[in-house]
Parts: sequence; structure tokens; C-alpha cells
Amino acid sequence: MKTSNITNWLSRLIKGMILALGFILPGVSGGVLAAILGIYERLLQFMGNVRQQFKLDFWYFVPVGLGGLLGIVLLSAPLEYLLEKHQILVLWAFSGAIIGTLPSLFKTAGVQGRKTSDWMVLILTTVLGGWFLYNLSTIFGTLKPNFASWILAGGLIALGIILPGLSPSNLLLYLGLFEPMLKGFKSGDLSVLIPMIIGAGITLLALSKVMLILLKKFYAKVYHFILGIVIASIGLILVPPVANYEGINIGTMVFALILMLAGMALGWWMSQLENKYK
Repeated sequence: MKTSNITNWLSRLIKGMILALGFILPGVSGGVLAAILGIYERLLQFMGNVRQQFKLDFWYFVPVGLGGLLGIVLLSAPLEYLLEKHQILVLWAFSGAIIGTLPSLFKTAGVQGRKTSDWMVLILTTVLGGWFLYNLSTIFGTLKPNFASWILAGGLIALGIILPGLSPSNLLLYLGLFEPMLKGFKSGDLSVLIPMIIGAGITLLALSKVMLILLKKFYAKVYHFILGIVIASIGLILVPPVANYEGINIGTMVFALILMLAGMALGWWMSQLENKYK
């Protein structure tokens, strides 16, 4: 294998590991990360046209998939520790990273122009989407970890890839499945992993084509909807019940704000990479 091919393969492996953050980190969307890494549209094309794209894209996404699995295994334990010991710092840092991507996402949403109806979609999605997500656990309650709930969890993670800005980990937190999922990932529990893979696969195959059609016919509205969800999710991960401020002092909050600013710079830089290389 040529050096350039090896480098390319390793690059996609690393992209998969980064993509894993969108599966397990509250407030982070796998779809946003896929867009930042320049693989979102290609992934949608592949999953929405598997028969036609199989020969072209299957081997391209093999290292991405391996990197995703490796990232989940490697990151679950430290993430569980950081969220347990330094939850506020972690959430503020990553909310900053999401804020840093907003200018790029806003620009992408307006590529084909903006109508009054697009602005209305953005405003309504931000307000109503935020309300719905905040009250999700009240509406649906928490779920017991079992085969069916892990199928649902896998579907939500896949939905987070298809809909950039949607953070499946937020939804799993509200439904009471997030911590059991992290423990399952950390221990390599097949009773968690297998149904989640099944749920993710079904969702990707079923909805990727739909998303491609929606983007083709309603590009601006779809992206303004996504942008609204992103804005709503930023606020939601910084307030209870996701964030727990009990015992937090001023010094910690100052450090959290510094980490948020650093995250904003990182998010902006990553979005510039997307614009340069996608």
C-alpha cells in the first residue's frame, strides 16, 4: 500500500474516532461532526443509495466505521470519569465548540438564499424544539435498559448523524439511557452494542434517502431547521437536568467560561477546515 493511501486510511480512521464523540458526548451531534470532517454528504449518498454506491464507498467508510468503534471503546471510560468529576467544565467546553460552528452552519443554511419562511422555521424550531427537548423526560418518562430500548438508542444515534445539530446523547440523557449506554460501551457489552448497531443501521438505511430528497427540494428550510435544533441544544446542555451546578463555585465557573471560549475557537477552526476540504 502506498504511503499516501496509508495516510488517507489513517485520516479516515481518526475521523471515525472524532465522529464517536457525537455518539457519546451530550450536546454534540454526529451529523455536525460528519459535516465538519467533510464526510456528511458522502455518507448520506452512500446510505441512501447503497446498491449504486457500494463499490465506490464501502471501502472508503470501513476505516471510518472502525475508528468510530475504536473511539467509543477508548473514550467511554474517560468521558464517564470526566462527566462524573468535572461535568460542568466538560459541558461548557463542548457547548463552546458547538457555538464556534454556528457561523459556518448559518452560512451553509443560506447558500441558496433566505426567505421569510426560512427565518420562521429557524425561530419556531429554536423555541418549540427547545421546549420539546427540555420536557422530553416529562412527556415520555425514562426507559428501562433492554433490547427494545437499545434499538431505539441506536436509532437516535443514527438520527443524530442524519440531522446535523441533533444530539442523541441529550435525548438519551433525558430518557435515562445515557449512563447505562456508557457502561455498556466501556465493558463491551454485546447486549447493548448489537441492538444499537441494528437500530442505527435500520435508521440510516430508512431515512438517508428521505433526507437526500428533503435537501434537494427544501434545502434552506431543512438547514434552518437543523440550525434551530443546534441553537436549542446549546442552551439545554447548560441547564438542569443535564447540567448539575450543585456545589459549583465562582472559580469553577470562570474556568468553565475560559474553556467555552477555547471551545468556540476550536469549533470555528474545525468549521473552517470543513469549508476548505469538503
